[in-house]
Amino acid sequence: MTIPITLTVNGAARALVLEDARVTLLDLLRERLALTGTKKGCDRGQCGACTVLVDGRRVNACLALAVSLDGAEVVTIEGVARDGALHPVQEAFLDHDALQCGYCTPGQIMSAIGLIREGLAGDDPERIREGMSGNLCRCGAYAGITEAVRDARARLARAEKQGRGEAA
Repeated sequence: MTIPITLTVNGAARALVLEDARVTLLDLLRERLALTGTKKGCDRGQCGACTVLVDGRRVNACLALAVSLDGAEVVTIEGVARDGALHPVQEAFLDHDALQCGYCTPGQIMSAIGLIREGLAGDDPERIREGMSGNLCRCGAYAGITEAVRDARARLARAEKQGRGEAA
């Protein structure tokens, strides 16, 4: 039995046929669509390495069945930069040395983007740490990650104000 689904992945419409209803979004992205930036860490939803945005919300791709996402919009780490320019969260991660080995970084960045979009980041480091608590970093780059999220939130807020024509 085959199951046809459509997804918009990083802005591109994709018509896919699933041979197995149990395939996860993570496996679909990595194995079928060659989007390997989304990492397979624990494969149990405990580490956050596989975080992507589905219809604008943070999702652990290892826990989401692809068949249940028919019609959804999926954004992976490969889809956040625009016209050769890094996303402000990516820039902030570089500026604040918010990575060491880099394995968790795509999931951390996607979670940070989601957290900021949800309006849950704020400027309080403890609030940011709580909001990012579903993403683990074995290297312990948490201080840099927290500062990167604070900085990215401020950058995005300034950009939004400028886009509305308000004084910074």
